[in-house]
Amino acid sequence: MNAKHVLVTGASGFIGQPLVRALVRSGYAVRAATRGTKSISSSVDVALVPDFTQPVDWEPILRGIDIVIHLAGHAHADLPDRDYSIFNRVNFMATRELACTAARAGVERFLYISSVRAQCGASAKGLLTELDEPQPTDNYGRSKLAAELALRAAGVPFTILRPVVVYGPGVKGNLKTVVRLSLSPLPLPFGGLQNRRSLLGIDNLVSALLFVLNKPEALGQTYLVADTEPVTIPQLFTMLRQAQGRPPKIFYVPPTLLHLLLMMSNRTQLWSRLAHGLVVDTTRLRSIGWHPPFETSDGFHSMFSRDENK
Repeated sequence: MNAKHVLVTGASGFIGQPLVRALVRSGYAVRAATRGTKSISSSVDVALVPDFTQPVDWEPILRGIDIVIHLAGHAHADLPDRDYSIFNRVNFMATRELACTAARAGVERFLYISSVRAQCGASAKGLLTELDEPQPTDNYGRSKLAAELALRAAGVPFTILRPVVVYGPGVKGNLKTVVRLSLSPLPLPFGGLQNRRSLLGIDNLVSALLFVLNKPEALGQTYLVADTEPVTIPQLFTMLRQAQGRPPKIFYVPPTLLHLLLMMSNRTQLWSRLAHGLVVDTTRLRSIGWHPPFETSDGFHSMFSRDENK
């Protein structure tokens, strides 16, 4: 059987690099849409594209392509929230242009990697499902939701994944701050924080991406993606430090006092990440047969071991 040809945008990024390697191992013929070739394997066809702040001529890049996996975009940690025009151009308009061209080219499937932030803010009350009305709270989330709607209107067969925060080698964004805290030799005062958060290991995300590519029932669907179980903040730091071969060293400070201390040190964003929960229900994706192959603790061990081997 001839290999399917897959175009991956953002192929040199945090998610793109392990995804491209997994696609090649699985027998796909990969074309990487990227601004540089530094981290791209010689076995991969490369299509150089400009910054998405400018329109891209996708027609020649899509010739011969069966599947598009669209990863590229600006994350909420990349830019201040006030930069709406850039989020709008890169996340929404570029996705719309690519999706419409893919529809005209007869692409079999367009897999869009959106974000849980298209559905909610940095935290959410209760268990979040795909049936909940999307209520993004910042320009990043609004631009991702607009891109989802544009994809639905483009007329190309699609699947949308909404991952929660992703961890792995080279982790970025807010979770990078949490990992740095775990590297500190000092005891951490987070024992009183019992809110839970869903996380997603990079290997589990790649597994979900490969899974939906081969599922007809995933066409036209949107799925939240996360590891099997959410974790409390003490559990998170315990697993991070155990993955480093170190004792947890977590002690109890009343949350109200911790809040005050972080406010006084101008760490309000850190407090909002640590003190509030965000738990998603992945029943819809699991109902068609996907299960995360790795536990969160295994993912953290893999993350540190791969960082050390670089």
